[in-house]
Amino acid sequence: ALLTMKATVIATFFGVFLICTCAAKEATKKTKKAKLYVPQIDCDVKAGKIINPEFIAKCPPGCQDVKYRVYGTDIYASFSSVCNAAIHSGIIDNTGGKILVQKVAGHSGYRGSFSNGVRSLSLPRWRESFLVSEGKPRKGVTYPSTLEYSSSKSTAVKSGNIDCVNVPTGDAVRKEYQTSPVPTPATQMAATTPTPTTTTTDPSTTVPKPTATPATTRSTTVAAAAKTRPGLHRVRDIAFRGSSASASNRSILRSNTGIQRQEPVAAFRRAAGSPAHLAMETDLWKPGLSLFDTGFSSKEELNPKPLESISQGNPNCKVDLSFLMDGSWSIGKRRFQLQKQFLSNVAQALGIGSAGPLMGIVQYGDDPSTEFNLKTYANSKDLRNAIEKISQKGGLSNVGKALSFVNKNFFSDANGNRGGAPNVVVVMVDGWPTDRVEEASRLARESGINIFFVTIEAAAESEKQNVIEPNFVDKAVCRTNGFYSINVPSWFSLHKVVQPLVKRVCDSDRLVCSKTCLNSADIGFVIDGSSSVGTSNFRTVLQFVANISKEFEISDTDTRIGAVQYTYEQRLEFSFDKYSTKQDVLSAIKRISYWSGGTSTGAAISYASEQLFSKSKPNKRKIMILITDGRSYDDVRVPAMAAHRNGVIAYSVGVAWAAQDELEAIATDPDKEHSFFVDEFDNLYRFVNQLIQNICTEFNSQPRN
Repeated sequence: ALLTMKATVIATFFGVFLICTCAAKEATKKTKKAKLYVPQIDCDVKAGKIINPEFIAKCPPGCQDVKYRVYGTDIYASFSSVCNAAIHSGIIDNTGGKILVQKVAGHSGYRGSFSNGVRSLSLPRWRESFLVSEGKPRKGVTYPSTLEYSSSKSTAVKSGNIDCVNVPTGDAVRKEYQTSPVPTPATQMAATTPTPTTTTTDPSTTVPKPTATPATTRSTTVAAAAKTRPGLHRVRDIAFRGSSASASNRSILRSNTGIQRQEPVAAFRRAAGSPAHLAMETDLWKPGLSLFDTGFSSKEELNPKPLESISQGNPNCKVDLSFLMDGSWSIGKRRFQLQKQFLSNVAQALGIGSAGPLMGIVQYGDDPSTEFNLKTYANSKDLRNAIEKISQKGGLSNVGKALSFVNKNFFSDANGNRGGAPNVVVVMVDGWPTDRVEEASRLARESGINIFFVTIEAAAESEKQNVIEPNFVDKAVCRTNGFYSINVPSWFSLHKVVQPLVKRVCDSDRLVCSKTCLNSADIGFVIDGSSSVGTSNFRTVLQFVANISKEFEISDTDTRIGAVQYTYEQRLEFSFDKYSTKQDVLSAIKRISYWSGGTSTGAAISYASEQLFSKSKPNKRKIMILITDGRSYDDVRVPAMAAHRNGVIAYSVGVAWAAQDELEAIATDPDKEHSFFVDEFDNLYRFVNQLIQNICTEFNSQPRN
């Protein structure tokens, strides 16, 4: 009986154990089967419109279209199309698919590129960025099934929450978004187990820094010099080729010698490297924030006239200058020495110093390398001694690769870039480049770099068939008016262009590629102060004005800000030359007092044209941003047309009862890119990014003649 009882107990215990085990397995199985519901987004959705700092979404087919603009490479500005950026990065193709999006900090520059059938654009800087990767959940992170937008639009799915994530909806979301402190999107990357919701993250979290692309190191060994060279060479006469050089001699095919040549050679191309980015944390404004915290003369002198040495440098020539020195095999030893003598003479003529020009040198061949940067030498004597010690690196003439290298690496704070001084690159080319320069040059120009070319002994008619990129100089230089290019017929005459080149690089008024969309405008705000606006809404308008203003580089030589307030009458709040610092401008905006009265918008446009834009500097882009909440009592069309004829680029922003036909009449064509409308004043902030984006896009599309 005792044995029977024990057997019964054991059997009972074993049965309970099996039941519990099966139940646990079933529960685990059910847990594993919990489905992740992925919201779908449209092709035109931009990352900046979505509040969630990290999310998984599904892109539809057909997003590979030029109308869905993308800004950047690998890291994208937040007003890029999310889905087209994913196609550009290679995560999905034009058939669509799931992607993972992570918001990160804004960057100081976004580089455009062509990848996977999508052309992305460049931009000097933006407040917020994002990364795209394969649409797989990261461990420890929960993802929303409904994306929260900065407008009323939301993307819902059939199911409720994922892993019990509570997502606010409707008015709750809107209220939370408008009153929350500024989020730092990049904190999601640094946190150990982030939980992306519509709430903000800890602003003290460290933002990860991107790894800089290492500079290519120079090789001066005999083994490097002994590398096999390409079979197609351009040969010059052993003595220096002058006007008597035979074109037929330059086209002879010679066998490879394997040693540094007596007779120089040239050959053909390699691709440029990939872009690098510099991260810069910036704040995103939301309505709850305290806003107010915070062609040339052909008679140029041909004889070099070196300036006397100035201890602090020549103050009339404050530029940050990089010379791209041709170190290719085609130049030969003796011509390389002439090139060094030329650079030494330029250094002497410039008057190097901390209060004047600073100069660095990058030598290029197969790959570029920095000989010394802007802060290495602070006087002409030391710089000239350093130039004399440079040894030739050899290789091809990969100018495009060198321009890309300089754009990404040379003009940085660490290398002595001063910010307030124009960035200038002078490219020395023996004959012609062995790679393409157009794309690398475009990116450099959009970064504010002024590109000059000095070409020596250009291709003769019989050699032009060997030039890979015809008209490469015009495709590369800052402007195609002849000011940025000098052709020298012989190495013997190179010394004659020292003074003309120095004059040009020191002429800061003509260094137009230093001008970007953020530092080259006179922006006049024309603000409706009529009775229908009200005191509270007027302060919101001023908040909007200040948030646009603080995105620009403000000084007496960069972007300038002016403001006019109007009712029936008009009042000049401050002119373009009144304030020359960003803080002074923001303080002046804060002090503008509400006027109250009628709405005569047409008269206000005429007044702004006379009192603001007639006094704009000739080299500034004139931009008017008009904000109104109602229909004008007078005609706006005639004053607007007059302003347009005088070169004013007009943006109109309408609120509440503003008339759409008047907004379009005020705006510069095309209307859809220059006029905006919101239903209430609290939504004005949504157009800060869009306005600046449109200003920059329009600036970058200007012709280069």
